[in-house]
Amino acid sequence: MGVWMAGWMMGIGGAAAGAGPRPDDGAALRAVPFTDVHIQDSFWSARQKANVKGTLAQNLHECEITGRIANFDRAAGKKSGDFEGYFFNDSDVYKMIEGASDILAQTHDAALDKRLDDLIATIAAAQQPDGYLNTYFTVKGLDQRWTDLKQKHELYCAGHLIEAAAAHYKATGKKSLLDVAVRLADCIDATFGPAPKRAGVCGHEEIELALIKLAGVTGQEKYRTLAEFFIESRGRADRGRELYGEVFQDQVPVREHQEAVGHAVRAMYLYCGVADLAARSGDEGYLGAMERVWDDVTQRKMYITGGIGSSPSTEGFAPAYDLPNDTAYAETCAGIGLVMWAHRLALIHADAKYADVMERGLYNGVLSGVSLDGRKFFYVNPLASRGGHQRQDWFDCACCPPNILRLIASMGQYVYAQTDERVYVNLYVGSEADVTVGGVRVNLRQETEYPWKGTVNLVVDPRGPVEFELYLRIPGWCRVGQGGSAGATINGRPIAARPEKGYLRIKRKWLRGETVVLDLPMPVERVYANPKVKADVGRVALMRGPLVYCLEQADNPGGVRGLVVPQDAAVAATVEPDVLGGVTVIKGMALSPGAPAEAQGEALYQPGAPGRMIEFTAVPYYAWANRAPGEMSVWMAEGVTLAERTRDAGITATASHCYQDDTLTALADGVEPASSADESLARFTWWPRKGSAEWVQYDFAPARRVSGVEVYWFDDSGVGGGCRVPASWKVMYKDGEVWREVQPKGPSEPGTEVDRYNRVIFAPVETTGLRLEVQLKEGASAGILEWRVLR
Repeated sequence: MGVWMAGWMMGIGGAAAGAGPRPDDGAALRAVPFTDVHIQDSFWSARQKANVKGTLAQNLHECEITGRIANFDRAAGKKSGDFEGYFFNDSDVYKMIEGASDILAQTHDAALDKRLDDLIATIAAAQQPDGYLNTYFTVKGLDQRWTDLKQKHELYCAGHLIEAAAAHYKATGKKSLLDVAVRLADCIDATFGPAPKRAGVCGHEEIELALIKLAGVTGQEKYRTLAEFFIESRGRADRGRELYGEVFQDQVPVREHQEAVGHAVRAMYLYCGVADLAARSGDEGYLGAMERVWDDVTQRKMYITGGIGSSPSTEGFAPAYDLPNDTAYAETCAGIGLVMWAHRLALIHADAKYADVMERGLYNGVLSGVSLDGRKFFYVNPLASRGGHQRQDWFDCACCPPNILRLIASMGQYVYAQTDERVYVNLYVGSEADVTVGGVRVNLRQETEYPWKGTVNLVVDPRGPVEFELYLRIPGWCRVGQGGSAGATINGRPIAARPEKGYLRIKRKWLRGETVVLDLPMPVERVYANPKVKADVGRVALMRGPLVYCLEQADNPGGVRGLVVPQDAAVAATVEPDVLGGVTVIKGMALSPGAPAEAQGEALYQPGAPGRMIEFTAVPYYAWANRAPGEMSVWMAEGVTLAERTRDAGITATASHCYQDDTLTALADGVEPASSADESLARFTWWPRKGSAEWVQYDFAPARRVSGVEVYWFDDSGVGGGCRVPASWKVMYKDGEVWREVQPKGPSEPGTEVDRYNRVIFAPVETTGLRLEVQLKEGASAGILEWRVLR
């Protein structure tokens, strides 16, 4: 059965579900700490094991070999040399410490404990007498500190230090890093605030939520007051500072925010801080702004995977419904930020619509950011690929790997929430938790094979009889009120109740060892985007339970982007224990349209080959790119006209250089550019090389007869980019082992016009390869959106 995505999304995040009041006693829920939640299931236990064995080890290793840790020794005067890396590299070390501390809080590891002690001593040695700590400015010159809050991330780095310190203190009881954080926070508090202190906000939000966390750990209200000062100062030109603009969420005061704009990670961290303030104060101005932005994000700017921030140019939000698939930025850190924000709003409002989005992000757009072994990472998470997008060991800008580390380490905090009289189950994860409710200690034991199966067994075991309310989330993907909808029993007896704000409410006096069984049917669903999402018109996505699925070439050798899944095609789920660590896949029949005949010179019409029906296999999106490189797509065509041209398997592309975020497969992917500055397409560029002689080459197997080429140049000069059409170029063909220039039939100089194909027709040659030799313009790079070969 089909589900129109717009209507379905209203159920998980939109205004139709309503903000609703907070819990009856007026107090927000509180998360059950991850240290009180012991995860014991096949899905998340495997993720957490990989987090320790792979992600933590990779983070420690990379922070060591890339100079991130050595920067602290340089700042302390223990090592000579210049600062290494980006000016915000301190933050990667701090996030790594936070994640390691969260792991230490759950598993005794003497070696890890000692390693953190040594690292903290290294950090402490770099702190200045007044509490200031930032290795970039200490090495480069302390006279420059606080002079570029917009770009240089000083307060951002400080925020991550504070978060790491809070985590380490809670895990070990040691104040070694907390004392460093308090001195730094006091330095910031002595510098910034109402006059006569300095006005200012950080260009990258983070300090706000961190200061609120520090206030909770230390009991010092001044840190919360400082956080509120920073939040209230955003968008306020009357506070003696120049505004940074929309990219920095600094265009209008926070209470006046109407939509999500700018850099997505910055926005999420800001709204986390705002939510933390609102949870304490109930400030309607903050709550109203967040509801407006929430509706904008979840109804108009969020991918089906829970990814946000579609624009590569700003790493942020594009206009409503602008959700391209190949060029989706959907930064891993932004997905994590959305999970953090959704969790906070779920606690404030006790409304399952927020937990639905939290779940969506966790199982899809966040988990896709790390390989199954925990050692490789995505910075961006596209929803379609032509094979060039693969996880990396690390990045120069490495914010995502330590962010993944700390999220998965603290995963348990998202499972349960409570008040003194109520317990909420927000995620279905095999686990054991201890809570105190109604004044009685209660043990909760959850057994489930979620997300593969929708049956959840929850044993409620109080130390003595106690009355309280248990709230079980009915996920937004589970359609209530239709055939096969959710059902529940207590001790084998059915419960007759409808969800309230997305939760099944059970109020009773609980006795020892009572069992609640929740059944959430998991049919395969065909999901459709709102027609305003142009990239997905005529396309369908597959979901089962909380998981978004994709087609990957590893399972579909002929490629996936040319497949058509008709509306009446039957699909079914099947367990594959030997695929991707053991997953449930979706199988069905798809049409593989015949490829059109190759372009014959200037022919206007050409015949196409007949199509055929083949079986396809779809795998969970989070697990893609863990095998051989190849095509991938979440959204599949339902009609032949949208199926992409099958890639020519007889062509292999190489080049003198290809930028790390671009791909050679873009040269012949058959996707028509809208213009030379079309950033919605995958592309090939020689960036950052400028003014040099470069080449790009097609090798043919077997040899073929060719008579021309068409080249569509990439040129983003109109939007401030660094690529221009080249100064000149020529076409070479391979004659045996020698490259020779073709003999053009047309103009003597191959064209360099924008927004069109530049054609060169030449005397036909039989060859095993063509090469474009390109001279880049002085001070500029160049690229190609499409390169056609004519026979």
